[in-house]
Amino acid sequence: MRHPNYVKPELLATKPNQVWSWDITKLLGPAKWTYYYLYVILDVFSCFVVGWTLSEQESAGLAKELIAETCARQAIQAEQLTIHADRGSSMTSKPVAHLLADLGVTKTHSRPHVSNDNPYSEAQFKTMKYRPDYPERFGCRQDARSWASDFFFWYDYKHHHSALGLLTPADVHYGRSQAILQQRQQVLEVAFQKNPERFVKGLPRPPQLPEAVWINPPKQLVKAEEPLPSP
Repeated sequence: MRHPNYVKPELLATKPNQVWSWDITKLLGPAKWTYYYLYVILDVFSCFVVGWTLSEQESAGLAKELIAETCARQAIQAEQLTIHADRGSSMTSKPVAHLLADLGVTKTHSRPHVSNDNPYSEAQFKTMKYRPDYPERFGCRQDARSWASDFFFWYDYKHHHSALGLLTPADVHYGRSQAILQQRQQVLEVAFQKNPERFVKGLPRPPQLPEAVWINPPKQLVKAEEPLPSP
């Protein structure tokens, strides 16, 4: 049998709401073999969680509803957005595909068994599950939903992301980044003027926001710009 030739996705984002990544992860429930399914949609450029929901089952219909609501809340226009996901049953379902076609949203999928094709969602789930307060099991659905709500508020609005120049995802997603970076630069300039001898490399600059973010950058770009910002 001849296997399909899956193309490596190469996706570029230079501002918010150009590329989203979404995935589903299992949260352990109160008893063995019980799970809650956490659906998360992440903006690749800003790392902002634009949408999420939690359910006791994986459902293409629920995924369709979440994507539709998130696109409406973010005022996504036709031909503006690409949504990337792996090849799970909900991600490749006809209801989701038809919705994205109706909205004018491009869809792409990871290659089978290639986790690096969806690195931003994977990294976000890792951050979540390595939190000190992440429980071994959740006592009930409401318990899981409450914990997730607190986590996403922290992640979006309090977490100073190392790949975002130590800005929060909300700062980047809602256009506050340049003002904050300018303010940081002014503080550094004042410090430099007062004590230039402390800065052996000259006037310092604050960490900067990447101008472009890729899922699978082209090989020629990797060679020219290594190392790339980590997700």
